[in-house]
Amino acid sequence: MHKRRVLVVEDDAAIRRGIVDALHFEGYDTVDVGDGDEGYRRALNGAFDLLLLDLVLPGMSGLEILREVRNACTTLPVVILTARGEESDRVRGLKLGADDYVVKPFSVAELLARVQAVLRRSPERPAEVSKLKLPEGSVNLDRREGKFRDGEKFTLSEREVELLRYLAGHAGRAISRDEIMARVWNIDPRGINSRTIDMHVVRLREKLRDDPSEPRIILTVRGQGYMYAVENR
Repeated sequence: MHKRRVLVVEDDAAIRRGIVDALHFEGYDTVDVGDGDEGYRRALNGAFDLLLLDLVLPGMSGLEILREVRNACTTLPVVILTARGEESDRVRGLKLGADDYVVKPFSVAELLARVQAVLRRSPERPAEVSKLKLPEGSVNLDRREGKFRDGEKFTLSEREVELLRYLAGHAGRAISRDEIMARVWNIDPRGINSRTIDMHVVRLREKLRDDPSEPRIILTVRGQGYMYAVENR
């Protein structure tokens, strides 16, 4: 069985050792480095399943590494490690493509839970979605417009396009409201009313002629979120 390989980039030796020990105990294979320049080189040249990345590092910063990794290795899941109070950096990290973050000081249980969750939901990053087939028509996401077979056309807002693109890019997987807020709209979901997601889904279903009582395109998965269910191969 393939052992998941995790690259740990953290300059605090005690924290780094604790992370590595915890990952080893859970069966992960690890490589750990203590500075940004070496972390950047390893991230681009190593075959890793996950990158655990501190933001404050000697040499290249964590945000600089994240930017370069996302440009070169779009499928590599990244969890950033931040100090309490660095909310602006967490937001920047999510905008640059981080999959999740853990705030120091953190427990081993929390860290492992987030690592497992990211690996479970991100086996690979989907290809960019630009055109979608619908039961009654099609959508061009780049143009933000769609057309039904009866000739009726419709337009989508930028936020509706972002939501539909993300759901379709992860077709067949239930996407939580928190994930939508964090990954699609770059909003920290803690303390935010998730009903705004529901309202956008309602409007999107209306535009796509997706009957809310028996949806065929965007399904509601009880207790989990929403799932795009149309085959577009």
